[in-house]
Amino acid sequence: MEKVTVNAGVGYDILIDKGILDSAGKLIADVIGKRKALVVTDDNVDGYYGERIMHSLSDAGIEAMKVVFPHGEASKSHSTLLKIYEFMAVNGYTRSDFIVALGGGVVGDTAGYAAATYMRGIDFVQIPTTVLSQADSSVGGKTAVNINGGKNLVGAFHQPRLVICDTDTLDTLTPEFFSDGMAEVVKHGMIKSAELFDILSNKDIKANIVEIMKRNVTIKGRVVENDEREKGERMLLNFGHTLAHALEKYYNYTGLTHGSAVAIGMSTFTHIAERRGMCQAGIADKLDALLEKCGLPLTDDAPLHELYTLSLRDKKHLASGMNIVICSDIGKSEVVKMSVDEYAEFLKG
Repeated sequence: MEKVTVNAGVGYDILIDKGILDSAGKLIADVIGKRKALVVTDDNVDGYYGERIMHSLSDAGIEAMKVVFPHGEASKSHSTLLKIYEFMAVNGYTRSDFIVALGGGVVGDTAGYAAATYMRGIDFVQIPTTVLSQADSSVGGKTAVNINGGKNLVGAFHQPRLVICDTDTLDTLTPEFFSDGMAEVVKHGMIKSAELFDILSNKDIKANIVEIMKRNVTIKGRVVENDEREKGERMLLNFGHTLAHALEKYYNYTGLTHGSAVAIGMSTFTHIAERRGMCQAGIADKLDALLEKCGLPLTDDAPLHELYTLSLRDKKHLASGMNIVICSDIGKSEVVKMSVDEYAEFLKG
């Protein structure tokens, strides 16, 4: 079993291996003890792993109940949060109990925010079951829900006590969902690791998935340690996301997946940066080749002037302008501060 330790806030371990899901109860009990747990998941994931997790917790002596909500981005909302809060209150959950987030990014973000806010904060454990959540969203303590004004605008930083990544759960993903999560994996290679980018480009991804996930969470963990509250280095993790969040909002969070939007954002910004002499020649083509290998799109028909307006509503829009992440080379990135006018000019290419 691979282990990566993140020393942010209360330090925690990320455990990565094939076939460790049924040991989750014991792994959790070793860290948190035999307190009362609430498993939060969606209806898709529950069908695959819900009973296995409940049995694993029971076998470890952990009393647990379960809340299941409909899968999809629409459930990442205050209405879902309220259902979780009410369930916990009615069933006597206290400040000493904890939440287990079993699923992808929507589950992790929503359950994590419930844990951050129920009784002003309780412990939680992440058990991510998608490429996206294992590689990225389960690590770092970002929790949030969406509102009509935009994605992830209401949330809190709340670090998990433990992250358990069973890479066998990725075998149940459709090719489209597997590809979707790979956008964040490619992002980590682009911003921090030419080595990871090379593995992704030249090796069989599924055959090397444990190593790939370990490299991903190591990158994410080190960045989080250095900048837990996203005031500096952690902004690099937003590579591709400025345009991605605008695209998702443009399509009202339907049709275009998060990973596809991030891939388009990374490709678009890198091509513009290369034309403007802000990165090494040929980087955009190498990025595009890897994105295509991963089954991800490079472009979209949404008009840039509308995406510009929508991106000004994103969290990365500050009073002083925009923070844009540019990769000057593979594995090298920086945050470029632009005024709103400079950002508008940048998007013109």
